[in-house]
Amino acid sequence: MKRSLIILASLLAIAALILPVAAKAASTAGSWNGWITDASCGARGANAAHKACAEKCAKDGSKLVLYNTGDQKIYRLDKQDVAKQHVGEEVTVTGKVDGNTIAVDSIAAKKAS
Repeated sequence: MKRSLIILASLLAIAALILPVAAKAASTAGSWNGWITDASCGARGANAAHKACAEKCAKDGSKLVLYNTGDQKIYRLDKQDVAKQHVGEEVTVTGKVDGNTIAVDSIAAKKAS
């Protein structure tokens, strides 16, 4: 019985080490369309008229985010310097999503139709 408990505890310890690595590998590559805005205003700032406000909020410490028009969610962006170049723009972000954070490969302004 004692030996079984030791084996079970060892297996649980190994699983605790492996699961975070497996979860990290579960990131999904793709692209998302929406607006670069600031985390403070979120969806309310998803338009070109909000650019000055988003720039001020970012300067004051608010993170820049993507408001995805497809699923109407806010995604954190890991490359703030790249996002800063597109504040107040409708964009396409490519990268890998993990939860509500996108590891950005690129951000490109949406072409006018």
